[in-house]
Amino acid sequence: MQQVRRWSHLGAVLRQYELVERVRSYDPDADEGLINRAYVFSMKAHGSQTRASGDPYFSHPIEVAGILTDMKLDDETIVTGILHDTIEDTVATPEEVERLFGANVARLVDGVTKLSKIEAQSENERAAENLRKFLLALSGDIRVLLVKLADRLHNMRTLHHIKNEDKRRRIARETMDIYAPLAERIGMYEIMNEMQTLAFRQLEPDAYASITRRLGQLHAEGGDLVSRIGLGLQLHLADNGLEAEVTGREKHPFSIWRKMAERHISFEQLSDVMAFRVIVSDIDECYRALGLIQRRWPMVPGRFKDFISTPKRNGYRSLHTSVIHDSKMRIEVQIRTRDMHLQAEKGLAAHWAYKEGKPTADIHVPWIDDLVEILDHADSPEELLEHTRMAMYQDRIFAFTPKGELIQLPKGATPVDFAYAVHTRLGDKTVGAKVNGRVVPLRTLLDNGDQVEILISDAQTPQPSWLRFVATGKARSAIRRFVRHKERDETVELGAKIYDEIVARLPVPLPKEALPRALKKLKMEDEEALMIAIARKRVGDEALMEALMPGSTGGDVAPRPAAQRRAISIRGLTPGVAFHLAPCCHPIPGDRIVGLRREDEEIEVHAIGCDLLASGIDADWLDLSWSDDSDGAAARLCVILRDVTGALGTMATILGNKGANIINLQQVHRDGSFHTFHVDVEVHDLAHLHTIMAALRAADPISSVERV
Repeated sequence: MQQVRRWSHLGAVLRQYELVERVRSYDPDADEGLINRAYVFSMKAHGSQTRASGDPYFSHPIEVAGILTDMKLDDETIVTGILHDTIEDTVATPEEVERLFGANVARLVDGVTKLSKIEAQSENERAAENLRKFLLALSGDIRVLLVKLADRLHNMRTLHHIKNEDKRRRIARETMDIYAPLAERIGMYEIMNEMQTLAFRQLEPDAYASITRRLGQLHAEGGDLVSRIGLGLQLHLADNGLEAEVTGREKHPFSIWRKMAERHISFEQLSDVMAFRVIVSDIDECYRALGLIQRRWPMVPGRFKDFISTPKRNGYRSLHTSVIHDSKMRIEVQIRTRDMHLQAEKGLAAHWAYKEGKPTADIHVPWIDDLVEILDHADSPEELLEHTRMAMYQDRIFAFTPKGELIQLPKGATPVDFAYAVHTRLGDKTVGAKVNGRVVPLRTLLDNGDQVEILISDAQTPQPSWLRFVATGKARSAIRRFVRHKERDETVELGAKIYDEIVARLPVPLPKEALPRALKKLKMEDEEALMIAIARKRVGDEALMEALMPGSTGGDVAPRPAAQRRAISIRGLTPGVAFHLAPCCHPIPGDRIVGLRREDEEIEVHAIGCDLLASGIDADWLDLSWSDDSDGAAARLCVILRDVTGALGTMATILGNKGANIINLQQVHRDGSFHTFHVDVEVHDLAHLHTIMAALRAADPISSVERV
């Protein structure tokens, strides 16, 4: 339908009758009056408000509603899109919305309003609490997320109108960290790809420009190569009696950039930059098409995935293979039915699409259930954010219980993760595991299709050493919770023993009121808090004696300030103990770390993957982790530069732009037109280092970047 342009800064903005017609085109029974009332109500409520582009603010909720009609969603969801900003940004009240539009719409609008307050700027209590509200709202009705994704998508499309660069980058980072992964988790790949591309353009403008320029060069050199290869695939299938629809595209810039970072390769080494979809009538034809393609072109080993027999958790189904085409290029081919294609494009929104009769809100989303369960285990805001992002980001594998139940886990999961995924109590009692009938160590990485049997004992409890290898937020949270409680109990017990010894040194027995008075004077909440402070030497002997019995030490002695007590930034070490970061692996905050303790020597802190650890060392191992206040450390990079003018300057500029200070630079090798440097840089944490490495790999003069 040709749309009418109303405001110059935007594209087509739907008028009232046009929006109604779009909904009725797929849902003839939609409540036209409800949509009309919402349109007028929102327009009046937003009044003269404007957006950063200068356009009337009312244009935004209508654009959001238009995106929702593209998903063919029900009338209540469309109305929610129209009203989603009224409670937060106008004088409209929840009670007014419920009276005019019903309880369901009011509940959805309230849910979206809460989601609008999510911030991913920092790991703090506000971000965690907003995320908590977010997950609980999702668990009630997935339509809340569908509206919020449409809202965020339109905001990203108009992000360039915001003049403040820091604000643009904050919104883009928030989109990349939370909303794009959420879109992926409910199977809405179209929205995910657009969000990632728009966010990537803001966050890494140089890398975005470099990749799009190189894609343009490939297109100029090869002509319409995508169309030619796609036509060849379609003709090959047709010649063998299989009618199929074949479409192709170049991969998105962010997808290419991420593959370069994950595989540690340059753009020139990335061969599979094109992907093709083969759409057939039924499942049998999917496997037939796969056979015809792999007989005609050699398959790339290890690049076949069958998401039809084992669908992804978000419902995605398709066959994936990569083959080496006649042009000597690797191409990725996805094969699916039309229903699978609808699911792949629209994800969970496809369940709401109008077909025959009204859709229902009863959609079971297992991964959301997992996230809500994490709410009960995370003991701090930082853990909630960490575990939630772990659950959203990681790719999945599929393993089975002995009874054939399918358990989905992230890549890198172990039998301990498997046990906790089945049930928390099973994880707590795990003593061993059998994988495919063979007893294996608990740190063994599981593969797709493994059958896992967990061996348990009622005498077993979670072990701190498990934290070195578990991959799921649920397992890590449960183990940490147990360890914390155990350490707390042991600390209280130690403090109580020290307390009894101190009391025994007093000149006269203590009266009953002495301890409550001391708690008040020392500003302790209760006896348990005091025992912990005593055990951790936050309250000295004399300070405690003076608080219990004034004058017993000859004067008041104040407890040491907390700022003076904090001397190290690594958990798991006794306060004040000497340690140093191992020069062989250069551990930085974010790395999983262990300590090696030898007799009469400082403790060495190593990254868990250090080659030295694997060689076998005669030393005691300590389970360590970085404290929240760790300031960062030096990381060593091996950077290979092409012998072109300005290469070293390009590297230095990128490091400077990413906030990485160079503290040492050494050329270690020269081979013709390539120079190899060891670069020591100061970084905040592991995430900061990964960002730096990805930015370096995207630069033209840099051949490769590896961490030493």
